[in-house]
Amino acid sequence: MTETTTSNALFDKSSSAGRAGDKVFSTLALVAGILILAVLALVAAFLVTESIPALTAGEEELSGEHGNFWTYVLPLMGGTIIASAIALLLATPVAVGVALFISHYAPRKLSQLIGYVIDLLAAIPSVVYGAWGMATLGPLMVPLYEWLQTYLGWIPLFSGPASTTGRTILTAGVVLSVMVLPIITSMCREIFVQTPKLHEEAALALGATRWEMVKMSVFPFARAGIISAIMLGLGRALGETMAVTLVLSPGGFTWNLIGAGNQTIPSEIALNFPEAFGMRQSELIAAGLVLFVITLAVNMIARWIVNRHKEFSGAN
Repeated sequence: MTETTTSNALFDKSSSAGRAGDKVFSTLALVAGILILAVLALVAAFLVTESIPALTAGEEELSGEHGNFWTYVLPLMGGTIIASAIALLLATPVAVGVALFISHYAPRKLSQLIGYVIDLLAAIPSVVYGAWGMATLGPLMVPLYEWLQTYLGWIPLFSGPASTTGRTILTAGVVLSVMVLPIITSMCREIFVQTPKLHEEAALALGATRWEMVKMSVFPFARAGIISAIMLGLGRALGETMAVTLVLSPGGFTWNLIGAGNQTIPSEIALNFPEAFGMRQSELIAAGLVLFVITLAVNMIARWIVNRHKEFSGAN
């Protein structure tokens, strides 16, 4: 009887300690969530407050010769979106393929080695990527640009004149694709390995090849996660500064991908903000506000897509 009473007392104490720990953890998680929202709200408030002078100023009050604010920022938005779109078009199929190879095709030792190399790419500073793109990749791309102008010049994207240095929006997009590749690959790999084994084994038992098993089991299960990974990579590409600043040869907006010109919002801010003051500073902060809104819209759209497809995923 005494032993039973003692064990019951110990159980009550451990249960009480567990409930206290749960309450502390729940409180900390709530504080962390509120803190993130508060920081986001403060950033938004700062951008809006500092942008008001530029957004409400007349054409004669703005610096430069670009007319009103929207005439100034729309070409920057175009350059930002074009560079990010090129990066996603190049990186997404490679990232999904590499993640699939690591998770379902490669031997264990080889998959661990490739996974380590992919993770290592994410640790390289962006300025290193920018220097590589400017000094090495750009000159290597010049012959390709000349070929594109010669044989595909009838397409506005490759109409030329081709850059002789390779510092173009297309080169910047290639550099960005290498930078977002580790992010998309790592997320897709983690999602692919979580595919229920019973689903895979059932597909194989029905006579499906490995590729058919991937199409029937892995991709439906991972659809929402793949979209999330792509959107996360897009967020990285939209906000990248140093690499694009080093690679691009600044100029006015153009649809020509192989010639000089085009600029992105992050690069414009990085180049001009240290020496800006007064109205010019407000213009750059307002451009940052536009980028903030674009990024927020991308994340909201991504969340909507993920929630829309989640109920149709293989997990359900």
